[in-house]
Amino acid sequence: WGSAAGGDRAFRAAARPRLQCQHQQGPRITYPPGARKARAPPAAPPHRPGPAATPEERLAMLQAAVAGTPALEVDGRELARPGPSYTVDTLASLRAEHPHEALCLCLGADAFRALDTWHRWREIPALAHLAVARRPRGRLPARGPVAELLQQARVAGPEGLAGRLAGGVVLVDLPRLEVSATRIRALLAAGRDPRWLLPDPVLEIIRERGLYLARN
Repeated sequence: WGSAAGGDRAFRAAARPRLQCQHQQGPRITYPPGARKARAPPAAPPHRPGPAATPEERLAMLQAAVAGTPALEVDGRELARPGPSYTVDTLASLRAEHPHEALCLCLGADAFRALDTWHRWREIPALAHLAVARRPRGRLPARGPVAELLQQARVAGPEGLAGRLAGGVVLVDLPRLEVSATRIRALLAAGRDPRWLLPDPVLEIIRERGLYLARN
């Protein structure tokens, strides 16, 4: 959840000026007042096998991605917490630190559709608003508990979040960008150059440490 890929960064750039939240947490991102805070990747992601890069290496890449951007700050709290990295625990930690400020959880439509598979997922709307990235022709849940949440909590636009600390769901339309962390890893494994899809400092770390390359 701390991807430095262009798609994640585009979501953050599109969402931040429009959301009425003091703090935004990505699966991946939090933004405190007057600044943005990019959360570090989970130390132990519960939904998939561990990434090829270590948490420390992914943290270094995220730090490189935001270097030179004063509004962005890296938060490594999940690396310091033992056990699986659950979003609800991170949001609860942020809520304890900022009890009177709005929190926004930014996530893609794919992750939102699977929200009911997340650990203690029903507690999440009580801790934060949900900002869901919707790409052209992207699908939203049509039935099931997540669709019910969308129907009950959806607001027409970011202004609908004003005056509330949590509980709303807002859709953020994004331009079509054919870029993802999965695609970048595939290009690296195939020996192809992913330049322009992620910041040069991140690419330098990947090459220096031989990350995501095909292993014989």
